[in-house]
Amino acid sequence: MKQFDSIEGLRDWLSGSPENTPETAYEAKLDVTDIAGLGDLLRETDIYVSLDLSGSTVTEIPQCAFYECYSLTTVIIGNNVTSIGKSAFEDCTDLASVTIPNSVTSIEMSAFENCTSLTSVTIPDSVTSIWDWAFENCTSLTSVTIGNSVTSIEARAFEDCKSLTSVTIPDSVTRINYGAFSGCSSLNIMWHYNPALTSENFKEYLKTVIIPDSVTGIGAEAFSGCTGLTSVTIPDGVTSIGAEAFSGCTSLTSVTIPDSVTGIGMSAFEDCKNLTGVTIPDGVTRIETAAFHNCAGLASVGIPVSVTSIAGDAFSGCTGLTSVAIPDSVTSIGGQAFEGCTGLASVTVPDSVTSIWEKAFSGCTGLASVTIGKSAASIGKAAFLGCTGLTSVTFRGAPDPEGLHKDALKGSGDLRGKYLAKGAGTYTRESGAKKWTRQ
Repeated sequence: MKQFDSIEGLRDWLSGSPENTPETAYEAKLDVTDIAGLGDLLRETDIYVSLDLSGSTVTEIPQCAFYECYSLTTVIIGNNVTSIGKSAFEDCTDLASVTIPNSVTSIEMSAFENCTSLTSVTIPDSVTSIWDWAFENCTSLTSVTIGNSVTSIEARAFEDCKSLTSVTIPDSVTRINYGAFSGCSSLNIMWHYNPALTSENFKEYLKTVIIPDSVTGIGAEAFSGCTGLTSVTIPDGVTSIGAEAFSGCTSLTSVTIPDSVTGIGMSAFEDCKNLTGVTIPDGVTRIETAAFHNCAGLASVGIPVSVTSIAGDAFSGCTGLTSVAIPDSVTSIGGQAFEGCTGLASVTVPDSVTSIWEKAFSGCTGLASVTIGKSAASIGKAAFLGCTGLTSVTFRGAPDPEGLHKDALKGSGDLRGKYLAKGAGTYTRESGAKKWTRQ
């Protein structure tokens, strides 16, 4: 490596050097206090240079300092530099390697935009911001390490980095702006979750999430629409899962919910079509509206005795659900709670339930047997509409003519009339028949 203490010395040396290739770039170490004019020199020459600035005392790489320096192949930035300016290395198309020191705190707009030969970059822990277009169209970039102090990744920072295969987002990041990773068609993101950030601007690339032990709540829409997410482990200490937290995570097959969780928000797991099983912890008292709506792959669910109400649409559209045990603690089953659960073969509504709301079990075409507890004074409109497979219904309590809606058992022949006339008991019929017989 040739060492210089002035830009003029470098100029003289390059002027007398034979032409070379990027692979045979001349190595030059420049110990200067000012790099003004260095970019102009490199733009003027056809000689490829590998530049070491580690001995320089400059404190910033100014705006456009090396813009369109096509002959620059590698650069080591000195330890006194705190900022890499706007478009500092933009269009350095043969720049294959850059070393960013721990002194740098900010990588400005378009700093490395269109550096199409750059293959990897390590962003040190000192950096707090990666600005707009910073690495846009770095088409050879395969890996990026983001330091643990970065708080923001701005708009289109890594847009069209088509070769980028993996990025780990540390839990220090609280802002990822729109399009930060758009066009990164090969990208898999691992995210160390921070509740201050949602996955909205990178959800299509998220494959793995690590939730730190320090997290106590998972925010609303935190992982909504993360279609590549396959599994999640929620640590002990988390007490709440926000509304729509995992909605639309269509590849999610398993989730572990710890006993510390006491609240699962509305639509928290809605449309998680491949979720096969879930156990709701003992601290949860209410299964919220649409919490597991359209979880078509859900075959089993464990409802603890702490639950007192199952809200509307809680499990509607769970076509794979074959059985459900409703505990004695539940007092209310909301409207459409189990609507369209076509795989459900039998249901026992415990004596604790006082209200079965409108369409609670409508469209459960596979339902053959139902037991309704003795306290169910209110059975809403179309509660069992379309349950065409019903052949046995047991009413444990006396009928309440006012509470039993006239259309509660619509489509089930003369069952409502027989129950009102003859009271509690088990009623059966042949499959598809309109007439029921009290046993």
